[in-house]
Amino acid sequence: MNSTETEPAESRSRTIIFAGGGTGGHLYPALAIAEHLRETEPSVRCLFLCSPRPIDSRILSEESAEFVVIPAQPLGMHPMRLLRFAIGWRRAVRSAREVLSREAKRCVVQVVAMGGFVAGPVVHAARAERLPVILVNLDAVPGKANRWIARRSERVLDAASSGAWPKALAIRPIVRRSAIASMSKEECRVALGLAPEMPTLFITGGSQGARTLNDLMALLARDHAPIFQGWQVYHQTGPDADEAMQRSYDEAGIPARAVAFCRTMNLAWGAADLAIARCGAGAVAEVWANSVPTIFLPYPFHRDQHQRRNAQPLANAGGALIFRDWVDARRTASDLQADLSRLLSDVNARTEMHASLQRLGPADGASEVARILLGKSTQSRGK
Repeated sequence: MNSTETEPAESRSRTIIFAGGGTGGHLYPALAIAEHLRETEPSVRCLFLCSPRPIDSRILSEESAEFVVIPAQPLGMHPMRLLRFAIGWRRAVRSAREVLSREAKRCVVQVVAMGGFVAGPVVHAARAERLPVILVNLDAVPGKANRWIARRSERVLDAASSGAWPKALAIRPIVRRSAIASMSKEECRVALGLAPEMPTLFITGGSQGARTLNDLMALLARDHAPIFQGWQVYHQTGPDADEAMQRSYDEAGIPARAVAFCRTMNLAWGAADLAIARCGAGAVAEVWANSVPTIFLPYPFHRDQHQRRNAQPLANAGGALIFRDWVDARRTASDLQADLSRLLSDVNARTEMHASLQRLGPADGASEVARILLGKSTQSRGK
């Protein structure tokens, strides 16, 4: 008989398998939880099951994380996308079962679903292997995948106060330490190659960038450059957009650094006096953690504009503004120009927003999830 069949579970080694990927929004919160797991219990092994998208391998490799790529594909309504999803689902379930079965033979395994198209087939495989699943919900409006996963999970941890599951445990936002400022504004600016004394506007569309935010800033730089007088810009543009964006700022005479991808988000948030950002769950959590006054522009191609709900608690607290991204840069600029100009010129308004965000409390959801996974949490409250 295999030794793992008779050895008490509590004495065996443990592997936490994180299922998620396709964007940094699914991976970075998992990495934050893994960071706290290793600190609390160094013997715990963290393994990531991710998508074939290059960004997954890049992020996980840069973080020196152990990962396995599975051939999961996102769901789409076009016949060819449906076919790819169906084929990818079967292959992904099979790949995930191989990994889960192998790990379960030698250690205690817990599966943590971080949402999205990678998590679905892994959860299906976990149920087939009779392994426990915990869902960590990140978005205020859970998608179809998370609603499906929740019905197959032993527990739901809700970092977005979605209210979708009455028995879910509410936790604060999940943020990795490398996205939380730990130095002064001046030190952060110098580290980013910026002028230490100049107030800084940070633009981010997430790990993949956001074309419409880039278009908006190019238009504002061209047609409304005076509102940026005395400011500098640090802009995460996404792939293949940084050079064109840098030219826009240079031609407008606005001191700026445009980068395709920022690996030091702690410095970017630490340098910022004001931000313009998408409101995916990860960006909202980082704004919360760093207390940076922010203008949010939800992803415009969701029919229900559900990203807006992620940022609403920060807006309700007085720490953020939310505008619609009309895709048409002129229309978006027309909506937000007055408030952007006001915030760039009014230090007292920014100070009040900063204080409002600080009153929200720490973004310490990662440590709470780690304690729950290790059986060390004392919380038992429902939503």
